[in-house]
This record gives sequence, C-alpha cells and structure tokens, in this order.
Amino acid sequence: MARSMRFRVFLAVAAIPLLLWGMLPLVSSGQTASVASLQSKIEAQRKKAEAKKARERVLTSDIQAVSRRINNLQDDITVLQSRQIRIQADLDAKRRELARVQEQLRQERLRLARLRARLAEARRALSLRMVELYKADRPDMVTVILEADGFADLLERTEFMQRVSDQDARIITRVRDAKADATDTEARLDNLERRQQRVAGQILKRRDEVAKIKGALVDRRNGFASVRAQRSQVLGKVRTSRKEIEGHIDGLVAEQAKIQARLAGLTGVANLPSGPVRPGAGGFIWPVNGSISSPFGPRWGRLHAGVDIPAPTGTPIRAAKAGKVVLLGWTGGYGNYTCVAHGGGISTCYAHQSSYATSNGASVSQGQVIGAVGNTGNSFGAHLHFEVRINGAPVNPAGYL
Repeated sequence: MARSMRFRVFLAVAAIPLLLWGMLPLVSSGQTASVASLQSKIEAQRKKAEAKKARERVLTSDIQAVSRRINNLQDDITVLQSRQIRIQADLDAKRRELARVQEQLRQERLRLARLRARLAEARRALSLRMVELYKADRPDMVTVILEADGFADLLERTEFMQRVSDQDARIITRVRDAKADATDTEARLDNLERRQQRVAGQILKRRDEVAKIKGALVDRRNGFASVRAQRSQVLGKVRTSRKEIEGHIDGLVAEQAKIQARLAGLTGVANLPSGPVRPGAGGFIWPVNGSISSPFGPRWGRLHAGVDIPAPTGTPIRAAKAGKVVLLGWTGGYGNYTCVAHGGGISTCYAHQSSYATSNGASVSQGQVIGAVGNTGNSFGAHLHFEVRINGAPVNPAGYL
C-alpha cells in the first residue's frame, strides 16, 4: 500500500513540469504576438524618426547655405553703402553747383534787362538826333542814311560817323556798346541755361541711382531673411515632430522590454536544462554553414544585435542548441523571426526566414531544422541574422559559436 502511494506521488510530481510545459505555449503565444506587434510599431516609428532626421539635415544645410549667402550679401551691401555715400556727396555737390548757376543766371538776367533798357534809351536818343539832322536839311547826311542797309550798317559807316557831332558820336557808341554787350550777355545766358539743364539732369540721374540702390539692398536683404525665417520655422516643426516620435519609440521600447522580461521569466518556468553560460563554444553549433558578413555591434547609428551569415534562400536553419520555441512570427524589420529558449536565461533568435519548420511552444533538439534562410523584413539579400540573448538582452554571438 505504501509502495503504491509513493508511486502515485512520484507520478504527480513528475507531471508538474509537463503541466507547466503545456501551459507555456498558451501564455507565450499571446506574449509573442505582443512583442511582434510592438517591434513592428517600433520599426515604423524609427523609420519616421529617421525620415525626420534626414529632413532636419536638409533644412539645416539649407539654413547654413542661406546664412552664407546673407553673409556674402552683407559684403555687397557694405560696398553699395560706400557707393551710396559717394553718390550722395556727389549729389550734394551738384546741388550746390546748381544753386550757384541759378544765382549767376538770375544776375545775368537782371543785367540783360538793364542793358536792354539802356539800348532802348540810346536808340530813342539816336532816333531823335537823326530827325533833327534830317530837319536841318543836310542832303549829304540824308544820302548816307538812305544808302545804309539797316540801323547796324549805318552805325558802321565812316561817312556817317564823320558827319555827326561829338555828342552824336557818344550816343552812337553807347548804342553800339549796349548792343554788343546785350549780345554777349544773351550768349552767356544761353550757356548758363544749358549748364543748368545739364546739372539738373545729372542730379536727377544720381537721385534715381541712389533710390535704385536702396531698393535693391532692401529687397535682397528682406528676401534672404524671409527664406531663412521660413526654413527655421519648418526646422523647428520637424524637430518637435521628431522628438514626439522618439518619445513614442521610448515608450514602445519600454513596453517591449517588459514583455521580454516576462518571456525571460517564462523561460525559467519551462524547467529546461540549465547550467552556467560559458563563452567560447558553449555547447552551441552553427545554425547554417558559412562565414559572418556583418558582426555584432554598432551599425548605421544603432546596435546590430546579432551576426549575419549569408546563405542561399531555402537553406535549412538548425537550432543552435536544444530548447523550446517561445517566439515565432513576423516581427517588424526582422521579418519571419523565431526565438528558442535554452534555459538559464539564454535564448537564440533567427531572423529573415523564408519559412518556418516549427511552431510556438514546440520543443526542438540541437541541430533540428526550425526554418529556412530567406530575405524577409529589412534585408538586402538572403542571409540568416542570428542572435544570442541573455534575459532578453542581446550579446555578441561570436562567443557562443
């Protein structure tokens, strides 16, 4: 009786691990789906963040280019401002010259008016004298006058000048001098008027040039400042958006870490064979034959969490060590992804598979085919991405192969 009781107790104790083993797929299946979903979201958000960073780099480059153009423009502005100062000085000098010309012109006009008055008075006096000479019945004088070709010719005739008295000669000289002076004054006046027009034209030209330079300076400066302000505004928005995405990624990563921690805890419940983790061979075999094309470590600004082993599509993938499948399914950039727990918190993962040859919760032996090499997810050619994780955290697989 006692022996029968001991046997039943032994069977009950032996059944406990089997019950726990059977319960694990139900728990890990839901966890696996969550991890795969979160990983997919993380990859999508990271792609958005990278796109935002690329946009930031472009905008920063644009802003720097515009700033350089503004700096170069400032040199042009300095040159143009110096030229503007010279033009303004020139303009002020022309205005002073114009003022002097206008004053000279006013004086000459007054002088011409006086000369014309004197000439008119002298002509009246000469006319009166000629009438007196005519009335004095001096035929010779009348003949001289009648033969003259106009008043100016009369004043030049020697016979006429010889026959008039000294008083008459003074009148005639005054008329002739007044006429010559008036002619010279009119010529000077014409020169002054032309000079006035020329100076006025120069002033207008200079004034327009100054206005044009000022307009060009304002337009170019405002244009570049507007472009830089627009680029800076867009850059600020892109940075804000990128930070929001990165915050979202941090949240997703934290959630994924929690799930991975739970997976690591479930690995212990499975009662798989355990033992100290040793570097080197560690009892592992290569999952596929080949050489490592991309090692573990930083790559493209982030951690490459495993090693890449090139192999043709469809090449069988073998379990590196005996264990239990705790994650199997599409996982973001990993594509078709399988993780096998080996006990002691250690697990191996296999990414980019073209197909699976096992299932969630299945026990696999070392060397058993669990899938086939492929090119799924973020991959640039057929290869196996192989990872070793301790309590969910990736470590360098080179120490286990």
